[in-house]
Amino acid sequence: MNNPIPVKTDCDTDTGWLSVEQARARMCDSVKTIDGFERVALRDALNRILAEDVISPINVPPYDNSAMDGYAIRAADLASGSEVTLNVTGSSFAGTPYDGEMKSGETIRIMTGAKVPAGADTVIMQEQVQRDGDVIKISSDHKQGQNVRYIGEDIKQGGPALSSGKKIGSAEIGLLASLGIPEVTVKRKLRVAFFSTGDELRAVGEPLEDGQIYDSNRYTIYGMLSQLGVELIDMGVIPDDRNMIENAFNTAASLADAVITSGGVSVGEADYVKETLDKLGEINFWKISMKPGKPLAFGKVNNAVFIGLPGNPVSVMATFYQFALPTLQRMMGQDDVEPVIVKVPCKNMIKKRPGRTDFQRGVLMRNENGELVVDGAGMQASHILSGMSKANCFIILPAESGNIDAGTLVDIQPFYGLI
Repeated sequence: MNNPIPVKTDCDTDTGWLSVEQARARMCDSVKTIDGFERVALRDALNRILAEDVISPINVPPYDNSAMDGYAIRAADLASGSEVTLNVTGSSFAGTPYDGEMKSGETIRIMTGAKVPAGADTVIMQEQVQRDGDVIKISSDHKQGQNVRYIGEDIKQGGPALSSGKKIGSAEIGLLASLGIPEVTVKRKLRVAFFSTGDELRAVGEPLEDGQIYDSNRYTIYGMLSQLGVELIDMGVIPDDRNMIENAFNTAASLADAVITSGGVSVGEADYVKETLDKLGEINFWKISMKPGKPLAFGKVNNAVFIGLPGNPVSVMATFYQFALPTLQRMMGQDDVEPVIVKVPCKNMIKKRPGRTDFQRGVLMRNENGELVVDGAGMQASHILSGMSKANCFIILPAESGNIDAGTLVDIQPFYGLI
């Protein structure tokens, strides 16, 4: 980490609670990009983070080419100011360019993507041409260079194509392929260990006894981490045993760059967990001014970054997306970790009490006029995981706001693109 993390402070604001923005900034500013990189084939680079700048070995496009099916001409032939007659003397196709130099009074039939012949500087769309045999007639109201894609117009040879820290998506894969680059250098995968603690937890498929529940949070965390593209270390469920919990934290910290748990992060809860963290780490236990997801723990366990998420299922997802995700992305070396927020009107009235920033589950949709609006996704309690399944965005309501009237513009954070 770049800066030491104060140990076991509950908060340092007047109210005793950190805002979402304060907590996110502290976490992102306290971590550094992991060391290590690897060379991978282009297709294997999808969703990885570039470890070095990519310099283009060629011009893109590599030659002047046509943006339309039509006719390549010399703009100087249009200088008369009246209708012009030109002789068709050849053709240029994509992959089979015209061999020779076009002269004044001539035109070359050209297809989209085909190389513009030597001597030509303008392409006229075929719909704007009258052709009779090997002669065309065109008006003079055209501009030099129209419908021509120039050499290096997209990317110049020797110029920057992609910068270090860029996440490689579908567009970047295609761009690199257009440069003829077969492999790239990317940051090594971030290693993240995660586990659940609690005697009440049972694995999926086991029968439940009285007072027991299935361990769903670990599966939710698995899903979110898998989408992030990290190396996963699933350590299962750890019983409420002092030695087993300490061993789990030590093992996780020795194997991973980051350790994530859910539950037991409120002061006074899960004594063995807090006791172990006090012994092994430098941990803040924070109260965050948000709903759902008030408790959060953050710091170090040995040399690994530790993120302790709250225990309620919706709180796990809300705090992961707002805090764990940008922190892990920063550790991965990703350059842009700010959440995407857009404003849309709410379809119906939204209930809210002033006091904390509210991340309600919402459904972004189109109304009868085809306009984007957002509506609540049913019950908003922090244990209602089905609401997250129905939702496709968070509706972010400021701490100071009360009930929101229908039609009011609200901030939303779409789930699509979060990772």
